[in-house]
Amino acid sequence: MSDEELLAQTPSSPDAFAAFYRRHERLVLGFFMRRTANPELAADLAAETFAAALDTVRRFDPHRGPAHAWLFGIARNQLRRATERRQVEDRARRKLGLPPLVLEDEALARIERLRKEEPMLALLAVLPPDQREAIRKRVIEELPYERIAAQVRCSPSVVRQRVSRGLSTLRAIVNGPS
Repeated sequence: MSDEELLAQTPSSPDAFAAFYRRHERLVLGFFMRRTANPELAADLAAETFAAALDTVRRFDPHRGPAHAWLFGIARNQLRRATERRQVEDRARRKLGLPPLVLEDEALARIERLRKEEPMLALLAVLPPDQREAIRKRVIEELPYERIAAQVRCSPSVVRQRVSRGLSTLRAIVNGPS
């Protein structure tokens, strides 16, 4: 199911937003981690970003752009406001009745590792969209080929081929011409 379909279903199905959240959590946390270098701040900003997205999901318009662009627009605004105020706004979380975020050391370490993923994400941008999506779902999200195939409506062998071709392209970029 596409991001846009998940957001469209969110008002009647909270599970749809949960799937959208799981799909983008690492990317949003990595975005904030690279910009703040502070795992606790990155986690707070990500939590407020997703809370704001959930609170305003009815205003999402797929004709204005893809869902991930909408989400990262919210993320950029959260970061800008936090920088201006020197604190993370928690209005959306309070409005939704969500408790303050408490992170254990393991979660902080996981968020810290996301900063190292930036070069990989930049490399993915050079791939064709079908290969980029297949690699993101298989390698980053660690989904099985069969599930990816169902999501993108093709056979598992096509997904394997996209992943293989994409990884070959990335290997050639990293290793240079042979």
